[in-house]
This record gives sequence, structure tokens and C-alpha cells, in this order.
Amino acid sequence: MKRELWRNFDFWLFGASIFLSIFGIMMIQSAIAGNEVLALSVSRQPIFLGLGVVLMLIITAIDYHYWGSLARFMYIFAVVSLVIIYIVGQARFGSARWLDTGVILIQPSEIVKIIMIMVLANYFAKNQDKPHDFRWIAQSFLLTLGVVIWILIQPNLSTSIVIMVIWFSLLWICGIPLKYLAILALVGLVLIAAAFPLLQDYQRARVITFLFPDPEARHGDTYNVEQALISIGSGGWFGQGYGQGTQVQLRYLKVRHTDFIFSAMAEEFGFVGTMLIMGLLLFIIWRCIQAGRHASDLYGSLIAYSYAAMLFFQAAVNIGVNLNVVPVSGLPLPFMSYGGSSLLSSILGIGLVESVNLRKGNIA
Repeated sequence: MKRELWRNFDFWLFGASIFLSIFGIMMIQSAIAGNEVLALSVSRQPIFLGLGVVLMLIITAIDYHYWGSLARFMYIFAVVSLVIIYIVGQARFGSARWLDTGVILIQPSEIVKIIMIMVLANYFAKNQDKPHDFRWIAQSFLLTLGVVIWILIQPNLSTSIVIMVIWFSLLWICGIPLKYLAILALVGLVLIAAAFPLLQDYQRARVITFLFPDPEARHGDTYNVEQALISIGSGGWFGQGYGQGTQVQLRYLKVRHTDFIFSAMAEEFGFVGTMLIMGLLLFIIWRCIQAGRHASDLYGSLIAYSYAAMLFFQAAVNIGVNLNVVPVSGLPLPFMSYGGSSLLSSILGIGLVESVNLRKGNIA
């Protein structure tokens, strides 16, 4: 690649994402302190970060238009990988989502999120001049459903919703007519109501627990959320200090290295520290939006915008769970929650946005 092309590399975006990832590893280490079983499991998180950085630089160097030409093959790869997981996937926590490579566990659905950003962005970019009618919407929906259905049967409702959010965000960006937007909203509400009885028992329980919490619960999602709120409150303005949070270190806060890492961070770094980290995450999202605004074509814009939408949705839901404003979902906090595949997909998304950056004018 020509040397001058790299002058458009967004070092602010790169630096912020790496800083958050390293800070996330530090928080994970604090959250699991004293737990030898978890310590062995999460020790691979830095390996995923290192691998992600290498792959990110490779993806940055590759012209993102190349992925558009491979959209059909990437889509087939995504579906096949999910089918393989359905057949031979390793079950953990009641779901068969992981593929055991013998060295590390890979969750293909996390990587599929990035693949679907490229596939759907390619579809909408190629069909932007066609009438934005029911056929235009239906074709993109069926394209999305072909992947989502395999993720749903793992079961993995949260990741399925993320991919649907990516699809809807692209519909919105490309200018879906208001009448179809109203129809989709109505159909969505009907489907949610109809699908509720079909959810897994634990999924229904999460929603019911959120709507009708048991004040005397001593375990389960009610207890976990209550402990999360206590952790956030005990952090005060400046926190109790790294590795000093009582709720975290005494293990009152459960799944503190994944779903509730935000609460662990709030207890140890307080309101000020938490706002700084949230601000940095918003900064990353803003830089992605800037990349989309200055992209050389629609395809690049859609890649950057949809990735920003994905980051925002995941962060908002994760933080909302910790604050008890949305039901427990299991969505990780981007760059920070434990999960090698989740971290890898976040870093790969940054690589895609950087690839868009390199092939446009200077960003603001």
C-alpha cells in the first residue's frame, strides 16, 4: 500500500479502542482476583487483544471494497459456521454457541456480526437507487433472517437482536419510507408478543423478573441487579480504588467480569471514572460516525455508520442492565467485558472503519 495512504489512519480511534481494551483487561483481572478457575479462563483475553490488533491492521490495509465483492461468499461462510455450531458446538451456560478449537473457544456469532455489517452494507449500497418499497425491505430482511434464525436456535437472543439492530439501522440510514417504518413497528410489536411464549424459560424469566421483581429474592437476576446497583452506589464520586471494591472483591457482585463489569468499574473508579470511560466509548462511536460522513462512497459510509450503531446499542443495553432500566440481556460492554470473541469482533470492526478512513479525505 502507498505510504501516503496511511496518513488518513485515525490514530485517535485506534488509540481509544486499544486503551479501552487494556483497561477492560485490568478490570477483568480485578473482578476475578482470588478465583483461580476464572483466572485460568480469562488469561487468554490479552491473547485475543494481540491477535485482534494484528488482524485489525491487516483489515485496515485491505481495501474495504474487496469485502463487497466477496459478500456472497462471506454470507455463505457465516451460515455454514453457524450450522456447524448447531451440530457440534460446545454447550456452556445452557447454550451451544462455542466452537472448541483445542486451544481457545470461539463464538462464531460474534464474528458473524461483523460479517453481516459488510454483507448488509453491500446490499443496501448496491440497491440504493432502486425503489425503497416492500420488496427492497423484504429482500434485506430475508438476508438477515437467514443468519439470525441459526443464532436464535443456539439459543442466543441478544446477538440476534444486535444483528436485527444493524439491519434496521441501515434501513433507517438509507431512507426507509415512513409508512413502511410504521408497518415494521406494528409488525415488530406483534411478533414480540407472539414470540414471548416461545422463548427459553430463562429468557422469559428475565423479562418477568424485570417487570415484576421479587423484593425477597436471594439469587437469580433480581439479586444480581440489586448487587449491581449497590456496587454502583458504593463507588461514590471517585470510587474505592482499583482492586478495593468490597462488592467486587467479596464476590457479592456476580458475573462481575462479563454482564456487570460496568458496576465493578463504578465501584472501584466512582462516578467520575465511569463517566470518563463512557465518554471515551462515545468518542469511539463519534469517530466512526465521522468516518462514515467523510467516506468516499455509500458502501464505506454504511460500514462505519452500522458499526457505530452496533457499538452504541450494545453499550446502551449493557449499561442499562447494570442500572436496572432494561432486562438482563447478556450483551457484553464493547472492548471491556470478558469474552475473547466479543473483543475480537470489536477490534475487527475498528479495522473496517480504519479501512474506510484510509480511502477518503482527512477527517475533521
